[in-house]
Amino acid sequence: MNTRLDDILHRRDELTAQLANPNTTSNAKEYTRLSREFAEIGPVAEVAARLKQVEQQIADNQDMLADADCDAELRDMAQADIDTLKGEAAALQEQLKVLLLPKDPNDTRNVILEVRAGTGGDEAALFAANLFRMYCRFAENKGYRVEILSANETGIGGYKEVVAQITGNGAFSQFKFESGVHRVQRVPETEAGGRIHTSACTVAVLPEADEVDVKINNEDLRIDVFRASGPGGQSVNTTDSAIRITHIPSGLVVICQDEKSQHKNKAKAMKVLQARLFDAAQQEAHDERAEVRRGMVGSGDRSERIRTYNFPQGRITDHRINLTLYKLEQIIGGDMDELVNALIAHHQAELLATYGG
Repeated sequence: MNTRLDDILHRRDELTAQLANPNTTSNAKEYTRLSREFAEIGPVAEVAARLKQVEQQIADNQDMLADADCDAELRDMAQADIDTLKGEAAALQEQLKVLLLPKDPNDTRNVILEVRAGTGGDEAALFAANLFRMYCRFAENKGYRVEILSANETGIGGYKEVVAQITGNGAFSQFKFESGVHRVQRVPETEAGGRIHTSACTVAVLPEADEVDVKINNEDLRIDVFRASGPGGQSVNTTDSAIRITHIPSGLVVICQDEKSQHKNKAKAMKVLQARLFDAAQQEAHDERAEVRRGMVGSGDRSERIRTYNFPQGRITDHRINLTLYKLEQIIGGDMDELVNALIAHHQAELLATYGG
């Protein structure tokens, strides 16, 4: 363990020097790569440095106890310090066990969030809007920025589909367990008989890719331009500003028509396409090592039913970890910390069990 901690502290010092080097700051891609690595090892290095400091203080106090000339009062103080410091050292070591678990390399990335209405017609579309607002408020609470990349509205306040970029350090680590089918049970406003209906939405959380991760050849793309349409489109459908990009090798299609500018729509569509291709490549790798990851929180499979929101009972249940909270209004209002932290803790516990921590 000590050798590994020494290596981490040494690497942190190396990265600090490299990031301060003008040759690095002038190379945007290299600076981004090194900054990401620095952000990943920073928390571990901080705890490791404190542990080394505590261990040195324990050693200094033990030297004092071993000194025959040390008076009784100083010996009592040294022993009290040792007892306190040993408790701190034990806590730091437990913290390091979690910090040194295999990292998800995507945790520090931005997010491409996709919410789609499933079974349930208008009610499903309204629930999709509820989920999207929940994620926006949660992101705002975390200090992240949300930008809608594409939206297909129903005209009654719902979404058939909405795609957004969530920007902020650690965004993927906070949102990654949201992929899957979300089910809602409630009485629709249009239901005269007061009967409870069940609807569903599908959520996909993709780590944002950059050019280093995904190389897209222009000859692999078919780009079609057309006139924007849909609710609220009156101001944009007077010109051919909407963009449809087809990635020919994979068959993936991305449409963006929210902006009046054709250039902006193309840039947003490319961002979504990059994320989907990056996710597809990672899913393929994930499938190859699925046996190793069996039992961890969710598979990321978009067809997996992960959560039920029961409005009549004010209850929200996450089926993956058998967690039920009677805080539906708070959570749907964006106060998701208790739910997200429980998922992260369960995931860490599974990793500790898998890797013999």
